[in-house]
Order: sequence, then structure tokens, then C-alpha cells
Amino acid sequence: MEYSILVKAYQELESTTKRLEKTKIISELLKKTNKENIKEVIYLLQGRVFPPWDERKLGMSSRLMLKIISLSTGTNVNKVEKDWSKKGDLGKVAEELIKNKKQKTLFSSKLSVQKVFTNLVKLPELQGSGTVSKKIQLVSELLTSATPEEARFITRTVLEELRIGVAQGTIRDSIVWAYLPTVLGINTEEKHGKSLKVNSLDDLKNLNEYDTIIPKDEILGRQIYNSFINKVQHLYNLTNDFAQVAESIRENKPISKLKVGIPINPMLAIKAADLDEAFKHLGKPILCEFKIDGFRAQWHKDGKDIKLFTRRLENVTNQFKEIIPLVEKHVNAKNFIIDTEIVGYDPKTNKYLPFQNISQRIKRKYNLEKKSKELPIEINVFDILYKDGEVLMDLPQKERRRILEETIKPLKRKIVTVKKLISSDKKEIEKFYKESLRKGNEGLMLKNLKKPYTPGRRVAGWMKMKPVNESLDLIITSAIWGDGKRAKWLSSFTVSCREKNKFLEIGKVGTGIAEKEGELSFPNLTRELKKYIINQKGKKVFIKPNIVLEIEYDEIQKSPNYDSGFALRFPRVTKIRHDLGPNSINNLEKIKSIYKKQNK
Repeated sequence: MEYSILVKAYQELESTTKRLEKTKIISELLKKTNKENIKEVIYLLQGRVFPPWDERKLGMSSRLMLKIISLSTGTNVNKVEKDWSKKGDLGKVAEELIKNKKQKTLFSSKLSVQKVFTNLVKLPELQGSGTVSKKIQLVSELLTSATPEEARFITRTVLEELRIGVAQGTIRDSIVWAYLPTVLGINTEEKHGKSLKVNSLDDLKNLNEYDTIIPKDEILGRQIYNSFINKVQHLYNLTNDFAQVAESIRENKPISKLKVGIPINPMLAIKAADLDEAFKHLGKPILCEFKIDGFRAQWHKDGKDIKLFTRRLENVTNQFKEIIPLVEKHVNAKNFIIDTEIVGYDPKTNKYLPFQNISQRIKRKYNLEKKSKELPIEINVFDILYKDGEVLMDLPQKERRRILEETIKPLKRKIVTVKKLISSDKKEIEKFYKESLRKGNEGLMLKNLKKPYTPGRRVAGWMKMKPVNESLDLIITSAIWGDGKRAKWLSSFTVSCREKNKFLEIGKVGTGIAEKEGELSFPNLTRELKKYIINQKGKKVFIKPNIVLEIEYDEIQKSPNYDSGFALRFPRVTKIRHDLGPNSINNLEKIKSIYKKQNK
């Protein structure tokens, strides 16, 4: 399959924000993709060459890509960097420079999807002497054979910044649109009771986004479509890999069960304002568990092989080697998948430490043994999805908890099941909630006893309840020009608190701001901030403190990364405070006060 066919689809996807149109574009592409290229096309549509849980990374920096573009186009590297600063997208820079290139290399040839994929897959495998030169050669080979449009998307793929707006749900629905007639064993032009035909976008305009390629007033209709959507979603929940799902559906190869060693997207909780709201959604009684302030960790054991994955599906087994024997000894199963929260504690005081402490271990690659002694950890187990060949995720919550307690042999300060309470009594649960907060936890997880485990979704089967922090009024002191479709906007804002006559940085924020025009939007903020730009260095601009934002956040953490000494966890903008000026923002004393109160 020629790479240009995929690039045409990229361009069409980039030109629309409508989900149905994107679904149609991808489904048409999948229909004309042969079985040998289906996996490659699915991965490349997501801007990757490996499934999300795979440890291998392309590992190509923007600086190295600058050099590759320079070598491939015969352009001075300073000019490439200058163009990048203007456009904010190295893909567009590569496209423009390839377009202006006076002479094509004698060895250029039409690129295939397989050639692009093969060259990129080789990048993580390169090791030892001459690795950088070999990487440059592999990518340069692609760029020198590429058309300007192909160069844009090759560059973006290498940098893992494809930016064509294709979400997981769009890929899933596209697989359904492309292969549902095949699975039913029919042709879209054939009769099967009533006419079955693929809808055009016009046909879909009066239907919601999950209505389908089969009109709801014809045979099979919505029930067949929803059933197939659920099947595709279920296969994805088992594999976390749409390429494998597409191959399975297209070739009618069954995926029978969870595979130990391949991480599952964790089930997520929605927020509950209070217990009354929790009872409304979850019923009575409910399972209450301490909400631990650690990091979500999914353990997989297959015989002697044990792997540990984060919430983002990263393999961090190596960073926690010292606790693998503990898991082997205290989880009574030959094969399993368990859902846990790992939390660090102070060996002197025996008290739990905030998430930021354990996050240092996730990122660390060296001196792991020393760090494990400085920061011992406790595994808090709260769910079990698989045990000795049996998939448990479809069982009710109450049954999974029973099996979990039979499976874990607890050892204090090493591995325990999360403390629980099953109750319908509001006062009893409030008392349990206060106990959790006193112990330094975030609050409570509240769970419906009848619900199965639903990977990757925030559903009312689980809710979380924790104290609401007061918002902060902070001022913008610097910003960074965006990439891709945000290249013309400032899209990452450094916010600061006040300390006497100085402004001290406390974090970066971009969440909560819209792309479409409006009061709280990237276009509007960019226009306002342009008036106050003092200086620019690369893509970063320094702002005269003037615009105040109201910021919500999950918690305040100590941090050496900002001169305030603190950082905001999960900050999000709620409004622009036109009524406040630089002298009215929150000061460092207030930050310290909230931090102390929060930790109490």
C-alpha cells in the first residue's frame, strides 16, 4: 500500500473536527487496506508503531529531528530552527523545505506504508556505537524519498505528535463501519430481509454518534450495531491494541480472553459531591475503601514472569524489583492480574508520603537500590481481574472483593488489601471517611457491589469522595507557543504566586481552556497576552505579569522545579479574573497555609 494513500487520509482527518466525518474517512481507508498492512495502518493512524503498552519508544528528540531535516534538505540547521520557531510544527517545516528543495536525490522512490513502518520500528532496536548516525540514516532515507506532504507526517510520527484528532472512540467506530457487513456475511448491496446499506453522512445527521451504518428502521438495525460496538470495545479492553482488534474482526480470528502481560486500561471513578449523591448513583449498601494517595499499579504474573504497569500502561517493573519476591509470596495464584495502589512511607515516622515522593521512583532509572531503601513502599490491593486462567472482571464487585481477600496473604507495611467498609449508614461512612483523612489518605472510594470491572471508563459503578480545595488566583508570567493546530496560539501557561515584590512560579496549566473562540479560550488568551510579551526565547515567551487566572487543582505538592518550592497537581483554569490585578493574587504564605492544612 502506498504511503501517499495514508497521507491523503491524514490530510482529510486534519481538515475536519467532526467525529462522524473522521469515522467515515478512516472506515473507507480500512476497507481498501489489505490484510498485510492493516496492523501498520491502524498504528500509524494513532501516530505510533507499537501498541501503547509496549516498552519500546522511538526516542527521537526535536533537536535530532532538526538535524535530520537539515541533512535531508541541505538547509542550514539555524534556518530550520528559525522556521520551527515561527511555525511551531517541525512537520510543516519539513514539508516546506522539501517543497523548496532544488534537486531530488537520485535514489528517491515512492514510499510504501510498510517501508515507513519498517524503518521506524528499527529505531528503538539500535544500540551501541554509531546509534545516532544509524537513526539519522533511517529517518533521512524516508524524508529524501518523501513528497512534501509525506515529509510532514513522517516528521510528526517520528516525534509522536501526529495531531490529526483521532481518538480511541473514532478508531473503534471506524472498525465497526468498515467491517460490520463482512462480519454479518453480507454485501452492502444484497438483500437480507430488508435492504442493508451503508449510510452516508447525510443519512446520519439525525442520529446520535453511536447510530450506525445500518438505519435504525431496517432489519437488525441499532441492536446489531450496538452489539458489534460492544464486541469491538470488549476486544480492545482485552488487548489495549486496536491493530490486533482490527485483524481479529477482519480475519474472523477470535480473541478469547485476557492475556496476562498485556495491561488493561484501569476502571476510573467519577466524583461524588457528597454521600447523598453517591447513594443516588450506587444504591445501598455500598463498598467504601480508603482512597490512597499513591500511584495506580497493575500487576501481571504468568508463571515466574511478573510485570508492573502504571495507569498510563508504562512498564515500570525494573523500578520496583525489590518487591517482586513479596508479590510472588503473598499473592496466592500462579497467574493473576491485580489492581493496586502503591504508596511510599517514611521509614522513621511510618507515615504515608504524598504521591510526588513515589513518582520519583517511577521516573528513576539509576541508583534504584539506594532509592528503594530511602523510600520503602506498601502495596495496597483493591481488585482482582484474573486468576489462574479465569477472567474475573465481569463478576460483581462484591464477588471480586471476596476472591481478592482469599488470594492476598497480607503483611503489614508490605502488601495489604485496602481497608474497607460495607454499609448503608451515612454516619458510619462519614466516620470511616474521617478516619481515612486522618491517616493521610485522599478520602474514600465508593463502589456499587453489583457492578463488573469496566476498563478505561469513568462510570457510576465507582465514585470518589474527597475534600474540595479552595481555588487559587495566580498570574501568568510565561507561556509557550503550541504545536500542530495550536501552533498559532500560546497554549501552556506558567502561573505564579506573589512574595512581596516578586512573582514565584508554581506550575504550568493548559487544561480547562477551549480551542474555539470564547472568553476562556486559547485564541482570546493569546490576543490578550501578546500585549504583555517582554521577551522570547525559542518557543517560550516571557510575560509582564498582568493577567490573573482562577485555578482549581487536586493538591499542592512540594517541588524543586519551581522557585516557589511548590507545584499544583492536576491544575485546571476555571476563569479569567478581570477584577484582579498583580497585587491581588494569592501569596506564598497562602500557598504554605493550604499545604499545611491539606497535610493535616
